[in-house]
Amino acid sequence: MGHRNHVLCTSWSPDGTKFASADKNGVVIIWDPSTGKATSTIKAHGKWITSMAWEPMHLSANGVCERLVTSSKDSHAKIWNVRSKTCLATLSSHADSIECVKWSGSGWIYTASRDRTVKVWAADTTDRNGLGKLIRTLVGHGHRVNALALSDDYICRTGPFDHTCAKFASAQEAHEAAKKKYNDFVTTGGGNPERLVSGSDDFTLFVWHPREGKHPITRLTGHQQAVNHIAFSPDGRYFASGSFDKKVKIWDGRNNGAFLKTLTGHVGAVYQVAWSSDGRFLVSASKDSTAKLWDVTSGKRARETLPGHADEVYALDWSPNGSSVATGSKDRTIKIWKH
Repeated sequence: MGHRNHVLCTSWSPDGTKFASADKNGVVIIWDPSTGKATSTIKAHGKWITSMAWEPMHLSANGVCERLVTSSKDSHAKIWNVRSKTCLATLSSHADSIECVKWSGSGWIYTASRDRTVKVWAADTTDRNGLGKLIRTLVGHGHRVNALALSDDYICRTGPFDHTCAKFASAQEAHEAAKKKYNDFVTTGGGNPERLVSGSDDFTLFVWHPREGKHPITRLTGHQQAVNHIAFSPDGRYFASGSFDKKVKIWDGRNNGAFLKTLTGHVGAVYQVAWSSDGRFLVSASKDSTAKLWDVTSGKRARETLPGHADEVYALDWSPNGSSVATGSKDRTIKIWKH
């Protein structure tokens, strides 16, 4: 059996062997992408699931991706082993719904909540007692926190894979490739220190260095309405924010979030943004029923408008091999666009 209620979020495991989907009943289903069959069903939460994140492949035991963190409207996040269907830890300290969860390359989990805080949790398997322990609370926003982005998000999400579409002879070889990719990212300055950006209904973004302290590095203003979504470019050099004010803003990902430019063109709220694998292009999804493609380095006007949807475009993603963009709409269709 599949889902019995609205599917609210989906996530590929970094090794590409599993696909997770979560619904409004609090159920997570893990699918085998090669067969299309469900391999496990977990009643994860009592209320709907708002966000999910897999453990990055370079941190996983022997490169096997089987740990997943889920967050819910019930104010809890939970770490699961999807193979054994066991809850390894419950992260409970928030006073309201958790809107977003991230699993970082350095081994910490971040949760953003309607209670206006971001919390930092231990996810280290080597210390069973430390698993799920609250490390610190990041306070600063004046309204609920909707979105989080990490400078190493892209590396963590894609594991050993990139635009070259390399194949690996074994799980061990892929694990080593994922570790090398992450270490290269950190040593080139892309991931050092790990940077977290939070976006809120208070119209602002905060830049944090959570490994170094609990106080924000900078507060970024400019959006005129709530911030919906934030995404770092794959190399960590930039990040983009999309807002109900119909604007996409580009910020410096390394220089404490210095403002760079505003991308204008949408005539409705911007729900989501996604970067190309080389970091040169950005796509945005909007309430205005279009997605737009932007050349980040050159202009402030959209390079292409992707029409065709009959209603609001809620979701989008850009494939790690760079070849295609997928958009999902309220019109009940998904469209694949070739780059």
